[in-house]
Amino acid sequence: MTFLVAGLLLWSLVHLMKSITPGMRSSIQGTIGEGPHKGLAALLLLTSVGLMIYGWRSTPAEFVYDPPNWGRHLNMLLMIFSIYLIGVAQGKSRVKQWIRHPMLTGVLVWAVGHLLANGDNKSLILFGGLGLWALISIITVSRNDGVWVKPSEVATPGREVLSVAIALILYAILFGTHQYFAGVALVGPHAP
Repeated sequence: MTFLVAGLLLWSLVHLMKSITPGMRSSIQGTIGEGPHKGLAALLLLTSVGLMIYGWRSTPAEFVYDPPNWGRHLNMLLMIFSIYLIGVAQGKSRVKQWIRHPMLTGVLVWAVGHLLANGDNKSLILFGGLGLWALISIITVSRNDGVWVKPSEVATPGREVLSVAIALILYAILFGTHQYFAGVALVGPHAP
């Protein structure tokens, strides 16, 4: 559990530094330079992901709460939306006319979905922690950016259809490989 919490805290601190302590971030960039700062941030984020994966896989699951019977199925549906939101955050999309932070919203949807599907200690720490990070990030980034100016350009209908198709393909890949990176099969004899 220690590695899982450490990875989660490191992930959150590195990401929140820009929106909560911009002066400290600027000071570090001024001291070591922008390139080395980006490299250090990337190294810390990779380390945090490694710690979270190791912590997840090495922590025995202990019951905390009983998720609803329909939670697992709803989670599978929510993951399509989560993947789509995270993907369209990188380019033009009509979604950006309605959702200010699609990537962070996608992470929040992912976290809530997994909390509805799982009721163990490590799920509560990982998904609850990353969901809380995404929510804090939405609030602090919005506060720092000021009034929301919606993008003037939107994707073409063809580009939107392509985004949905890519999300569905990624969903299928993640669904099929979930047991290998999370240690939990979603279907078959080893599914929860």
